[in-house]
Amino acid sequence: MVEISHAPVGQALWLTLLGWGEGGTQGLTAASCAALESAEVVFGARRHLRLLPPLNAEVIEWPVPFADGIPELLNQRGRRVVMLVSNDPFWFGAGSTLAQHLSAGEWLALPAPSTFSLAAARLGWPLERCTCLGLHAKPLTRIRPYLHAGRRLLMLVRDGAAVSELASLVSRFGFAASQLTILEALGGDNERIRHCRVDANLPQDIAHPVAVGLEVAGSGPALPLTPGLPDHFFDHDGQITKQTIRAITLAALAPMPGERLWDIGTGSGSVAIEWLLSHPDNQAVGFEQNAERAARARSNADNLGVDWLEVKEGSAPEVLNDTPLPDAVFIGGGLSQALLDDLWQRLPEGVRVVANAVTLESEALLAHWQHKVGGELLRLELANAAPIGTRRGWKASYPIVQWRGVR
Repeated sequence: MVEISHAPVGQALWLTLLGWGEGGTQGLTAASCAALESAEVVFGARRHLRLLPPLNAEVIEWPVPFADGIPELLNQRGRRVVMLVSNDPFWFGAGSTLAQHLSAGEWLALPAPSTFSLAAARLGWPLERCTCLGLHAKPLTRIRPYLHAGRRLLMLVRDGAAVSELASLVSRFGFAASQLTILEALGGDNERIRHCRVDANLPQDIAHPVAVGLEVAGSGPALPLTPGLPDHFFDHDGQITKQTIRAITLAALAPMPGERLWDIGTGSGSVAIEWLLSHPDNQAVGFEQNAERAARARSNADNLGVDWLEVKEGSAPEVLNDTPLPDAVFIGGGLSQALLDDLWQRLPEGVRVVANAVTLESEALLAHWQHKVGGELLRLELANAAPIGTRRGWKASYPIVQWRGVR
């Protein structure tokens, strides 16, 4: 574990986070040039340092992994230090990581145009209407929720192999007609821009650093923006909150940005996954005692682009221990009096709780609980039109009793 020291409040300015592109000093502002020329120490990745002009400063290559360089940087307090950071330090850059270890008065950021800005400028795309994704250190499946015909995506990716993997994913999801733009070394002497369809033979000489522009086209199944995805988006063994009930359940859970859900008895993970799809900052923990279903929930989350779903295996309430407290709880399985009592002792006030019941025993339990603590009790009955001989009639599903309350 790396131990990081923090500066006292009021520490004097000593560090400049200098936005650095593939053009090196070309296009730097006067302030950026002055900071670089007066620096006593300059940190940077190897590909950044190769573009440095001759300096009187001590030059230190930043190590990999990134966190290993932070102690050495902080040891330079009191000297004039410049750290070269790709383009805009606070847009998918290192700035946000470093700022956690610094007080406000000891650093200054001088950003350069981001790779997204450069890509949009080359393509003539209005940046405010593009989806921008930093996927150089994230699973590429995170593009899945954004694959809607007519949308434009700008993405930072790891290398040429990642471009090929991304193209294969887009094709597999049903959007093989999408147009791909490969943008290499933007802003530098080696800048190169090439266009092709995602199902074409991609170039074999794609060089790092690389960004990708994607104009989505095709008839693949896009993920609707409303809650209640069709059931076929989820692999399941029948243990799933079905589409219509799921939409009603998510409306009751009412996810808001940055909130955390506990999904108890997660099954296929459908409720937790849709909670995560509602906003990229949301968090969810699923609890499932069946190992096969837990693995299936994780796989569904990966395939739908929300790979940060955490699934814990075990029986509630014991498995709830040592888990950060939620803003909302859904009980889709394993409902018991012991679980409800435990939650009411464990949860802070204000947590939203929704429980679904299908058996007479669990229905009676929810009726008793609603009488005890209040909340709202609903009975949800659905029927689908189905053949009856040469005619049609209503085929009813098992009714669902849903309790909604606030701790």
